[in-house]
Amino acid sequence: MISRIRIAGYQGERSVHTRAMRGMIEAVSNAAGRHVSVEFESDITERARKAADLLDLVQSGDLDICYFSSSYLTDRVPALGIFDIPFQFADRRQTLLRLEGRLGVLLQQEVAEQTGYQLLAFWDNGLRNISNAKRPIRSPEDCAGIRIRTLPSVGYHDTFRALGMEPVTIDVGEMVAAIAGGAVDAQENPLSNIELFGLQRYHPFVTMTGHFHGIALLLCNAKSLASWPEEVRIILSAAVADSTVAQWQFASDEEAASMSALLSQGTGIVDLDDAGRAAFKRATAAVIERGYANLPDAVLRALTSRSG
Repeated sequence: MISRIRIAGYQGERSVHTRAMRGMIEAVSNAAGRHVSVEFESDITERARKAADLLDLVQSGDLDICYFSSSYLTDRVPALGIFDIPFQFADRRQTLLRLEGRLGVLLQQEVAEQTGYQLLAFWDNGLRNISNAKRPIRSPEDCAGIRIRTLPSVGYHDTFRALGMEPVTIDVGEMVAAIAGGAVDAQENPLSNIELFGLQRYHPFVTMTGHFHGIALLLCNAKSLASWPEEVRIILSAAVADSTVAQWQFASDEEAASMSALLSQGTGIVDLDDAGRAAFKRATAAVIERGYANLPDAVLRALTSRSG
């Protein structure tokens, strides 16, 4: 019997997510041979689907695996709100170590208990920074009155309101058109996405706030996973582990390359010093406090412990 695995994403071939997915698929195909059939659509937005449709497609079983930002699931899995508390995860290596430890195990359990997904891995969705068309942003005061595209997360919206901005949610498949048409003044994304989507053509100013470390969840339909033979599950688990190591390295390398590309194109980069970063954290202190209060006790303890 052939096990069929259907996978989709929402970014093109250059994306760090797509590259990691290609590596994972190759590893599964090489190890399983003719016993597994893998189908992969790298970008569903190319056929006029919203990127967020991936979550419903995997939930329903029409797809088996996708990656997606954790922020889209915080309403259903409050523990994932840990990634929507500003200025908590500023160091890529420390974030990865925490997710490989107790914190990651707890979050996997929460996703399994509250959704129809099995969380296979945490992927690096990048440290998020603000780009805008109005002016260089060096302090919270510079944010006043700016309309910003962001994710559909209470933590994200509350953060930008605390900075004096007007947050709006726009699907990633419609983001570039909204920015090009002036529907928003600003957006926030990792440098790699700013450069990948060509947003520097419309936003000459980028501020390295690093306000959130975005995490993409590699999600599998739980029933699909349970239906595959044990051998296939073992092969998939090994491929996921290897592709996750590669994905985090891709993300780190891509951030450095994107910084060089943006600077070469004349983008104005504002790199906050310690005092500037502290000012942004003070401005969002109430959001941080509420975020802590909304976390399950075990997750909060894992966040605040040294071991994670």
